Amino acid sequence: MTGNSTQHGSALNRDRRQRELYELGDGGVIDVLVIGGGITGAGVALDAAARGLRTVLVEKHDLAFGTSRWSSKLVHGGLRYLASGGVGIAHESAVERHILLTRTAPHLTRPLPQVVPLLPNIGAAQKLLVRTGFVAGDVLRRTAGTSAAVLPRSRRVAAAEALRFAPTVRRDGLRGGLIAWDGQLVDDARLVVAIARTAASHGAAVLTRVEATGVSGTGATLTDRLTGESLTVTARSVINATGVWADQVDPSIELRPSRGTHLVFDAAAFGGLSASLTVPIPGSTSRFVFAFPAAHNRVYLGLTDEEAPGPVPDVPHATESEIDFLLDTVNTVLREPLTRNDIRGTFAGLRPLLRTGGDSTADISREHAVLTSPTGLITVVGGKLTTYRQMAEDTVDAAVAHANLAAADCRTRNLPLVGAVSGAARDRIHAPTRLIERYGSEAVSVLALGQDNPKDAEPVAPGMDVTGAEFAFAISHEGALDADDLLDRRTRVGLVAADRAAAEPAALAALE
Repeated sequence: MTGNSTQHGSALNRDRRQRELYELGDGGVIDVLVIGGGITGAGVALDAAARGLRTVLVEKHDLAFGTSRWSSKLVHGGLRYLASGGVGIAHESAVERHILLTRTAPHLTRPLPQVVPLLPNIGAAQKLLVRTGFVAGDVLRRTAGTSAAVLPRSRRVAAAEALRFAPTVRRDGLRGGLIAWDGQLVDDARLVVAIARTAASHGAAVLTRVEATGVSGTGATLTDRLTGESLTVTARSVINATGVWADQVDPSIELRPSRGTHLVFDAAAFGGLSASLTVPIPGSTSRFVFAFPAAHNRVYLGLTDEEAPGPVPDVPHATESEIDFLLDTVNTVLREPLTRNDIRGTFAGLRPLLRTGGDSTADISREHAVLTSPTGLITVVGGKLTTYRQMAEDTVDAAVAHANLAAADCRTRNLPLVGAVSGAARDRIHAPTRLIERYGSEAVSVLALGQDNPKDAEPVAPGMDVTGAEFAFAISHEGALDADDLLDRRTRVGLVAADRAAAEPAALAALE
């Protein structure tokens, strides 16, 4: 395998997986073995492969199986980190947000207004803090090189405009609102898949359902979980990018996970919300809960930050107290309170924070760390979805230095992901907007599948905006191997249990 993207397609599927596993069994030393198929592992694999290194990524489950699919789907500019003095990570976040919005993934990202309604429960001091924070966010945006044409400047708006953004906000006592702009992902799991496919186009082997054991700085035993067959691989560098499970691969580090929980609502519950409704948490100067429009005609409400000790589950769950906290907080600004009956689903993710002496996980730095164990295993932990590219660059730099690898310089700052398209080129794509937002330039290919097979042009269940063609494309191009991959990660139908049950027959039929 080489870094020459002209020799490799980006399509991930069962046949390619089998072929690359077979080739791996032929032996030979690989340059970089990446363990973990979340945002960080995919980013590392892309960075390494684009530098011309023979790269293999293995993932025990599926791409974006862990924390990477449970984020807020926001591309944060780092504003909240300024409140705790984290100028470095705030600037890094703003720079990486700019890269995602304008270069690498303009098809999967978009500007999102945030509105803080000025109601009587927000006093003069808190209003000043929010306004000062938004102005600081404008400075971050400018220093990152992001123009106001991409992310408009913050401003105060009248009550009528605040209500246009967030129609269900209380009118009584509303004195207007404060507006700032940030970035939003169409979907976090789709970003991971796009990065992994771009890595594959540069020659990386991306192997899901492959478990790594006996991991050291020079190799691992890999087991195909579909067949049970194992092989031993030797690598010049091994990178542990398993996120919240990193300390199980490298016992020399200690993590202190925190749980971030979201609630899922039908968009109708928020009356046509077109911004992130941003609600200050009582008693905090830097934390908010957000309700924001999401794919599939939904609204997500988050975010908690609760310590999550004990064994790490494959799929974390919201606690009753977190659900109450989110409802109670958002209801402080709503005309008609939301209840548990309005909730369609929940999701929770665990942040892989390094253990420090701090009392609260909310106070632990979100900066990433690249650590080298006594065996030479390189582990990357911490960080956040927005800064995945910088994390990957730092990690591959460490691997190159540690193993003295012959590698080109990092290329990912200006390397568009598969499907990337923006501006006039986007306008020339003849496909529904919802497909362009999910697939970018590949929307035409998805649409063609429905034209070739009219049955695939139909929704996977009545009333849904996902078609059979999207399931077919996920299988042929995006590495989906079973119904869970289709429902829970390539599409996000599975976030609502009733929708998942309705679409499951179509997912199973697509795999036949």
